[in-house]
Amino acid sequence: MSATTQTVRDQQRIPHAVRRHWLPALVLLPFALLMFLFQLAPLVWVLVGSFQTSEGWGIDNYQEILSSPFYLQAFSNSLSISGIASLAGLIIGTLGAAALRHSGERIKRLLLAFVTMTSNFSGVPLAFAFIIILGINGAITLLLKSWGWIDGFNLYSGAGLILIYIYFQIPLAILLLYPAFDALQDEWPQAAALLGASKRQYVWHVALPVLTPALLGTLIILFANAVGAYASAYALTTGNFNLVTIRVASLVSGDIFLEPNLAAALAVILLVLLGVVTAANQWLLKKSYINKGNKHA
Repeated sequence: MSATTQTVRDQQRIPHAVRRHWLPALVLLPFALLMFLFQLAPLVWVLVGSFQTSEGWGIDNYQEILSSPFYLQAFSNSLSISGIASLAGLIIGTLGAAALRHSGERIKRLLLAFVTMTSNFSGVPLAFAFIIILGINGAITLLLKSWGWIDGFNLYSGAGLILIYIYFQIPLAILLLYPAFDALQDEWPQAAALLGASKRQYVWHVALPVLTPALLGTLIILFANAVGAYASAYALTTGNFNLVTIRVASLVSGDIFLEPNLAAALAVILLVLLGVVTAANQWLLKKSYINKGNKHA
């Protein structure tokens, strides 16, 4: 093969290589632009704005938050309510996904359609539905009071927020965990029973280790989803319950004082807390993988 022929072939390959590498990049360019405009740019703005004060630049916003019992209470309320609701949603969602896996195909399709529909039922409509059903004069509340089953239940409190958070966490948990149950083979329970293991031993020593990565990942998603919830909490309590998201919204909208930089600092601290939780989740996942590898070795 002559040098001229090789050069011609190399020149013919260049347009094909350019199309193969640059055409997908051009297709993804609009999505990258949207991500920059609606994800990265606001994040950078919030981070920069959190260090801006009336006197210039500094950490005064962070000092005010960390020294204020009011803002510390907002973080405590948000983290505790989100943690309780996420754990409860994970437990109920795990049981629901397990039951869904052992259901018939027709029932499974109907339940998956119902769960998919209810996973999108959140925000103000969900809060309004709970007010109608479980509010002070709600239909079920009045019925349970007439039967003497409840006395001092208040939907517009921390307990009510936990209840409404659990409600919108369950469908999401089921949708996230349902595919993970495909990793459990139908023959494993029978094999464990032949080896003398009880159902509880099978669940504890076989099923849970296999499902652990999915369970931890789902818990983190549920926790982040609950911490960032705003519309349901605001509509239910009209902004009177002290949560971080409600405080951020009030500072940005200027309900009392217009302090967007202080709101930015609140958002950054919440982002750092979520980052710490995510990092802890990744560490636990890595540790579980190492332990599995040691057991197999």
